[in-house]
Amino acid sequence: MKTKIIFISLVLVFTLSTFAQRRIDYEKLPASSQEFLNTYFSSYPVIIAKKDRENGEKGYIVKLKNGMHIEFWKDGSYREVNGGNKPIPTGFIPKSVLKYVTKKYPKEKITRIDYGHENLEVNLTHNIALKFTKDGMIKKGRRT
Repeated sequence: MKTKIIFISLVLVFTLSTFAQRRIDYEKLPASSQEFLNTYFSSYPVIIAKKDRENGEKGYIVKLKNGMHIEFWKDGSYREVNGGNKPIPTGFIPKSVLKYVTKKYPKEKITRIDYGHENLEVNLTHNIALKFTKDGMIKKGRRT
């Protein structure tokens, strides 16, 4: 009985996540998302674009051939750029954040930036996580 419940739960979770994200053509992304990708990620081919309805939020997810993934808000502005352990381009990152990272962590590279509802989170190489205000002012930093 316990195994049956676990199996049914897993099937339900898989089914819900499948419906939460559905593939779309690149051309169906908002124009601002396409412009962002063309400006900062033109040398990385898009392998998949999805419409995302996870957690009640609407937006888009794009995965690139080099393993990076980018999430966009429903209006097409970027929400998160995640390079995994690889450095990401920085031309779109607020100048105050870049200046802080360059000054305090000159040997580190930015691997992820995430615009949450209240904060801006930045991950650096060597497991360093920084939290900024939406205006780019540092709140706190820590090793992960």
